[in-house]
Amino acid sequence: MQSTIKLTDAQIAFYHREGYLAIDAITTPKEVAWLREIYDRLFAQRAGREEGNQFDLAGADEEGAEASLPQILLPVKYAPELANTLCRANTLAIAKQLLGPEAEYHGEHAILKPAFHGAETPWHQDEAYWDPDLEYNELSAWIPLQEANLENGCMHFIPGSHQLEVTPHHSINHDPRIHGLEIDEIDAAKAVACPLPPGGATFHGPRTLHYTPPNRSAIPRRAYILGFGTPAKKRTTPRDFYWNRQKQTAREERAQRIQGKI
Repeated sequence: MQSTIKLTDAQIAFYHREGYLAIDAITTPKEVAWLREIYDRLFAQRAGREEGNQFDLAGADEEGAEASLPQILLPVKYAPELANTLCRANTLAIAKQLLGPEAEYHGEHAILKPAFHGAETPWHQDEAYWDPDLEYNELSAWIPLQEANLENGCMHFIPGSHQLEVTPHHSINHDPRIHGLEIDEIDAAKAVACPLPPGGATFHGPRTLHYTPPNRSAIPRRAYILGFGTPAKKRTTPRDFYWNRQKQTAREERAQRIQGKI
């Protein structure tokens, strides 16, 4: 599918200066409605749970317990039709403008905040989840499938934080059973909220500090996230993301069981 969007020079400059960018529309209302149907079906089916690709990002992920922040990794694996969408074509085109022509699709996930009780996604840097031995040139495109606002959990960013190193994180609530991370110390006084209409998008780099508040609204908050980047490079300076080694999650146990490692 062909892209239909191109950034302005001002938008490109804003992204590189601030570490994020918001765009009101990267797809059509018709495609948003279609994506929402697929999204709701995958979460209703808990697609990928047995192999560790569906889990509670903000909880201990215990069987029988209602998830407060369910996530699905690689939803395209369970709905291959997601591979050919206008939002994917447009976000890839934008990634190439922001990261360079070698930028390519690097993965995706979906995060659901259930109505009334969907948990916050604490302040964090995406790179804190990744391999500490690699240097990244990446971005994430965050696409709401309904209006995203302060009540239901729109994105918040700290401008300029993409220039920071990866700072210490820990599992949410210091509970190693929880996959989600939060930063050890944060000064959110300069945070900027980015409300969006359905089918809009925010773009941010892997070190940009970001957060979404809980969902206090009467409808689910659906976010579909696509990742893009150029090939990672080996770092010459070692880093220790000890917070990932400390995790003991049910999600990882399920993944290892499917892979025959336990």
